[in-house]
Amino acid sequence: MSSSIPRFAAVSAVVASALAAGLLAGSSSAVAEDAAGVRIHDIQGTTRVSPLVGKQVTGVTGIVTGVRTYGSRGFWIQDPEADANPATSEGIFVFTSSVPTVAVGDAVSLNGTVTEYVPGGLTSGNQSLTQISKPVITVVSKGNPVPAPVTVSAWSVPEEYTPAGDPAAGGSINGLTLDPETYALDYYESLEGMNVAIGSSRVVGATDPYAELWVTVKPWENRNLRGGTVYGSYESQNTGRLQVQSLTPLAQQPFPKANVGDRLTGTTEGPLDFNQFGGYTLTARTLGTVVDRGLERETTDKQHKNELAVATYNVENLDPTDPQEKFDALAKAVVENLASPDIVALEEIQDNNGAKNDGTVAADVTVKKFTDAIVAAGGPAYEWRSIDPVNGKDGGEPGGNIRQVFLFNPERVSFTDRAGGDATTATAVTGSKGRAALTLSPGRIDPANAAWEASRKPLAGEFVFRGRTVFVIANHFGSKGGDESIVSHHQPPTRSSEAKRLLQAQAVNAFVKDITAIDKQADVLVVGDINDFEFSGTTQALTEGGALYPAVKSLPRSERYSYVYQGNTQVLDQILTSPGVHHFEYDSVHINAEFADQDSDHDPQVLRFRP
Repeated sequence: MSSSIPRFAAVSAVVASALAAGLLAGSSSAVAEDAAGVRIHDIQGTTRVSPLVGKQVTGVTGIVTGVRTYGSRGFWIQDPEADANPATSEGIFVFTSSVPTVAVGDAVSLNGTVTEYVPGGLTSGNQSLTQISKPVITVVSKGNPVPAPVTVSAWSVPEEYTPAGDPAAGGSINGLTLDPETYALDYYESLEGMNVAIGSSRVVGATDPYAELWVTVKPWENRNLRGGTVYGSYESQNTGRLQVQSLTPLAQQPFPKANVGDRLTGTTEGPLDFNQFGGYTLTARTLGTVVDRGLERETTDKQHKNELAVATYNVENLDPTDPQEKFDALAKAVVENLASPDIVALEEIQDNNGAKNDGTVAADVTVKKFTDAIVAAGGPAYEWRSIDPVNGKDGGEPGGNIRQVFLFNPERVSFTDRAGGDATTATAVTGSKGRAALTLSPGRIDPANAAWEASRKPLAGEFVFRGRTVFVIANHFGSKGGDESIVSHHQPPTRSSEAKRLLQAQAVNAFVKDITAIDKQADVLVVGDINDFEFSGTTQALTEGGALYPAVKSLPRSERYSYVYQGNTQVLDQILTSPGVHHFEYDSVHINAEFADQDSDHDPQVLRFRP
């Protein structure tokens, strides 16, 4: 990646036909049919959808405030003479498709078509970006001062996130009159396309591979000790978050590398955009300076000799074609940061040739390369158990055949093997007189259940530690793919992926209850990438009837996270305990999610207890 950011899709116009689809419902024709000589605030209007969508406009004037020469090519203009209505933006994006020929400071007059572009497409649920397409541009003069920026600060962004959607419009907020003094989303929308600035701000989302980071303009908002902003409920969207990109091509000026807790100092200034990957984004014409605040990777405590340490770690599509450096870094983390747990449940172990889609399903080469790296890093000689999936049936990267794998230290814990487990045969619970057992170990839980279609099936295993049986169920629930973002025009947004995870959670919950029906004091750990929050319906279904307890809730609220997404630190990875696990220590070990340099995008979890 040199001078462009490939995640930007080319903009295609979404015109009046979108109204018929219902997505842009609620717009009104507030301006006369004659669209000659209208001002930018007339085009933007007082709702999210322009009252002039689909119309030709002529003689639109403004000062160029930013030029984008890559990705979605175009430029922003702003009317230096604002109206008196705070709900109407004075700026707008002009989509050119080719590299713009204007420069910042040009005064322009243009003709074009008013369109509403929906980043991600009409079915994404995203809000639309009001823009002028197919422009005919006249440069009137050059070297004009750029309109003074609106400063976005802790005091200007409202505390309340968004109004509820209009039930008559399918829950959409598109047709609601903006109230920028009450709602944060309305505030940002009222500034769409305008020149804005932020002062020195804390980084809450590390620099990612697409040359963007997240800051918060609200230093106190759900802050944790490491500098992040915690997403602790569906009503805690964190209004101060703002994505930052640079208008300068990377070949000319590399984007700064920042970790969570660092500071973006000085002034960052440029047009306020809206895109598919985060919503409202400050596209910086002037980018502040990153100051390193020295965030360090965490190390968990070593388990005592009579404590069992169980970890879960999503190693992000690990396969033998990955560089040895990735294996070495992950291995070092297991040994040093996780203190060599007795049992490690891994998620996203790919087959022996990774994403090559040739029918390979075995992963013994992948696991051996990883366990060898752990030994080389000074760790134990882990043994492993897993079940190969049916080719192409477990989701994930096509051809990769991701699966869960148990690693265990045979000097500390033994695995109880009961033959017969395969990709399509279900393990069950048997036993009597207070002694439960698995019919197959390792075995998959209810693999024929429709809940696991195109998803990873839970891997159950029976271990023995100091004479005590411990059941571990390794999971990788369905992803959040298909969910609408928290900046959706539907409020609350539609979270369609929850339906599958709810069924998956119910299946695991029922299996745990089968164990505890035989042995009420059984030690059962449900671990893995649950792909959902500790306050979600998924977690509620897992814990239904008191079958399990989400151990992350034993931590202070500010420490409950394993992942950072769009500047929100949040829980995706979990370990849940059965009632028989009476006393434990839980640690979300922060070594990846907050850092620009990552070995995985998830933080591992460790639980220590005495069976």
